[in-house]
Formats: sequence, structure tokens, C-alpha cells
Amino acid sequence: MKLREVTLPTGQSFQVPKGIQRIDSKSTHGWQVRCQGTKFFSDGDGDGAGAQLSLANATHELLARASTMPATHGLKLSPNANKTSDLPPGISGPIVRQRTGRVQTAILSVLLPRFGKTAAVKTVHIGSENTYTVEKYYSAVAKSVEMRAAAVAVYEQEAAKAHRSTLIALKKHAQALRSH
Repeated sequence: MKLREVTLPTGQSFQVPKGIQRIDSKSTHGWQVRCQGTKFFSDGDGDGAGAQLSLANATHELLARASTMPATHGLKLSPNANKTSDLPPGISGPIVRQRTGRVQTAILSVLLPRFGKTAAVKTVHIGSENTYTVEKYYSAVAKSVEMRAAAVAVYEQEAAKAHRSTLIALKKHAQALRSH
């Protein structure tokens, strides 16, 4: 869970989770939850005395809202509208390569997502200009789809695990705010 430090005009500092914003104006002082809509938690006065309790209440509300949300992964599960081939998302090709002094070869490029890391790009060999067949192409597509599906499944598991650990950390943070 990402926390940032927010210092009030009174000099008090708080560790605030993402999804909660501080609002201080002439007439309003408090914390606003910005997740699946907004909800404001007032300090009760302008001297900052109720800021910790209102932050604890806002954090508890954020936890309640976040726990009903599925773990988001951000992966595209459908092809881009501009994609000219009918290959699934994350698979490109066939790409023809020619190395100096060698015959041309055809490959498929497969993007394998990794949670919290840069995606890996793997290639699946289809064949050379002498061995390329339609059957080998479809076999390479099947292998690429299988590789991509396995990587997406692992990615989604790790995203769900990260979501659960964020909820646990948020719950601990809310409890710590209430106990002070």
C-alpha cells in the first residue's frame, strides 16, 4: 500500500493512503475518499483536533469500498481495433527475419506480462522459407496462445495477491489510526 505524507496547516503530519485526499478551505476541513465515488469526512473544526479520527474513518471507508472491488490487472483481453491481423492480443506476426547469409525465417512475437515487472517478449519459430507450412503456422499460433494464457493466469494471480496484501495493510493502517 502506497502512503504519502500530508502536513496540515496546523503542522500535524499524517501518512495517507492513495484514494484519500485532504481538503482544507475556509469553511471545510477534512478527508475525502475518492474511490467508487466520493465521501467526505469532516474534522469537525478548523483546529485539526479531529483530523486523525476523520482520517481513520476515511481509511475505514476506503477499505470497505476497496474490498468490494476485484483486483484490477490492466491487461487488454481483446485485440486493439487497429490490429490488422486476427491474432489474439499480445501475439504479433508472422514476422519474417533474414540474417546475413541465411535463409528467411518466420516467427510469432508473444508478449508475456509479468506483474510488477516489464513484460517479457518471446518468439515462437514457425519455419524457414524452405520449411514454412500452414500447419506449422497454426501450430505456432496455438503454442503462442498457450504461452500467453499461462502468463496472463500467473499475472492475474499475482495481481489478486497484491490486492489482498493492500487490503490487509490498509486495515492495519486504519486500526493504527484509531488506536492513537
